[in-house]
Formats: sequence, structure tokens, C-alpha cells
Amino acid sequence: MIVALGVLLSLLAGTATASQALAAGRGDGWMYNPPFSMTFDSGDCGFPFQLTQPVSKNFTKAVSAPDGAMAFFSTGVVESTFTNLITGTTTTIKGSGNFTYTAYSDGTSTVVQHGVGVIGLSSDEAAAFGLPGLFAATGNLKISFDTNGNPTSFSLNGQLTDLCAALS
Repeated sequence: MIVALGVLLSLLAGTATASQALAAGRGDGWMYNPPFSMTFDSGDCGFPFQLTQPVSKNFTKAVSAPDGAMAFFSTGVVESTFTNLITGTTTTIKGSGNFTYTAYSDGTSTVVQHGVGVIGLSSDEAAAFGLPGLFAATGNLKISFDTNGNPTSFSLNGQLTDLCAALS
């Protein structure tokens, strides 16, 4: 299944440890997504890498719709540094913009990103769409998923940077 590294991981990690005080002034329901660090095996790029997010001014809000859909809105700025654990090569992405993950009541879902963010795909998903396993997307991105979590469509109106190649 797709993982929107940086934004989605901060959404998930941050929601569990969020501080209401840091989200003050944003309105009810906004949660702060704190910085974090995580190690990934060689599945995404063919080598293990570390994701460190030393800067996060990112906030998430969960909203449920009357039809049972659940949407997670994330907005703000994050800085994500990726390090190849074999060579020590690093690259940093400064992400900003809006990110929405929506789970619909029929079991399908969508990811919509406007701005700069990082996306990670399984090797099967990357091959199906002719994409790298880990990339930064700048612009407007949309990915749709079926009821099993498999991506069914991918569109990007913008630029894509292959982070696996940058870390090689």
C-alpha cells in the first residue's frame, strides 16, 4: 500500500502524540504533528534509508462525513531528510502545502496533495505506474485506491524527483 512519507507518516505519528496547545489558534480539532525519525528497509529503494523530520510545523484535522467517509486534512511545513544507510548520502525535502487522505464508506480511498510532498510506493505499485519507489512530488497529485488498498489511478500535474536516484 502507498505511504506518503513525511506528510502521511507525520499525520499518523503526530495524531497519536499530538499537542492541542501547539495547534491553538487554528480552530477546534487541529492536532500538531511533531518531528520524528524512522528507518526503512531496502524495499522502497533497494537499500535501507533513514527518514528524519527535524522540523515540523504541520497540523492535521480528522473530519467524518454523514455518509461514513473519514477525511484527514494536513497542512503546514515539514523538513524531511533522507539518508542512505549504506553510503551516507543525504537529501532534504522541504514540504509544504495541503494533503488530504479520504477513506470512503464503500472502502475506496484517495490521496490528494497540493504543494511539495514525499510519496513512497511498494515495488509492485511503482512498477504498475512506471514510477520510482520514493519520490518528491511538486504540484497537484491524486492517487485513488480500490477497496483492497491497491492504487487504481495516479495523476500528477507538476514535477517528480526520484529520491532513490538522489540517494544512490
